[in-house]
Amino acid sequence: MTRFILQRVITSVITLFLASIVVFIGARMLPGDPAQVLAGESADPALLEAIREQFGLNQPIWVQYFTYIGQALTGNLGVSTRDNIPVAEILLQRLPITLELAGLAILIGLVIGITAGVVSAVKRGTFVDYVATGFGLVGLSVPSFWLGLLAILLFAITWQVLPASGFVGFAEDPIGNLRGMILPATVLGIGLSAVLMRQTRAALLGQLSADYVRTARSKGVTRGREVSHALRNSLTTVVTVLGLQLGALIGGAIVTEQIFVIPGFGKLIIDAVAARNYPILQGAVLVAVTGYVLVNLLVDVAYAYLNPRMRLSGGSE
Repeated sequence: MTRFILQRVITSVITLFLASIVVFIGARMLPGDPAQVLAGESADPALLEAIREQFGLNQPIWVQYFTYIGQALTGNLGVSTRDNIPVAEILLQRLPITLELAGLAILIGLVIGITAGVVSAVKRGTFVDYVATGFGLVGLSVPSFWLGLLAILLFAITWQVLPASGFVGFAEDPIGNLRGMILPATVLGIGLSAVLMRQTRAALLGQLSADYVRTARSKGVTRGREVSHALRNSLTTVVTVLGLQLGALIGGAIVTEQIFVIPGFGKLIIDAVAARNYPILQGAVLVAVTGYVLVNLLVDVAYAYLNPRMRLSGGSE
């Protein structure tokens, strides 16, 4: 068990290192000169050179990378080229917004997905099963941006029960905050719930046909206890899929935040790309990748604890 966790930690560190290289080089492959964007089209060469000197853009790219990664390890992600504010300070302002959106989306996805998956597996071959399976197919097929626009059209414009866009801080107005987050979180959660529903159904059906369930059934175990035990053993698959879906959740959050004008990480990244703001772009993407890697590390550890065979094979190592 200890060896398994250590292997996953080493793999995560290597992944973060490679991801930092991709993020750093990818930001610099964007078309356009950030110095030109800051100075304007009619800026003289001396001003452009001064801006490049200020932000280290005139150094070789490998020097820029090692300077950046060395500072990042100390928590210094640089300074925004637009307003000269530390990147870490900007990210700390935006991170709670995206975390709230992602947390609500995961909650919605878990509640709808696992419930629909269990009902579909228990009622296999019935009308309820067909409805749940159809929901899963629709949820997987419909793009998040189209679903977001449809939600705005129905709930904000036609019925006028929820705001179409904007964000209110939870500390400022808890009710207003939740009202503004319901639509974007539901849009993200529906796609996640569709995946979880299909995986829960498949895993539970496999467990319900296992030998230990048939033995328990022959001994008179109630249907409720039978499903409960089978579901517990199905959670390893669900947990693994949930970790893998976080990447899609991050990508969907970028689009959803743009549609609903939520000032989170997604909108920050889009604005940074438009402004060629390398420090903001690098910092935001690097933090997002780090979060994704860490969550998947936790999912691997949770899987190890949920899987009795893995505990027994490596518990004393």
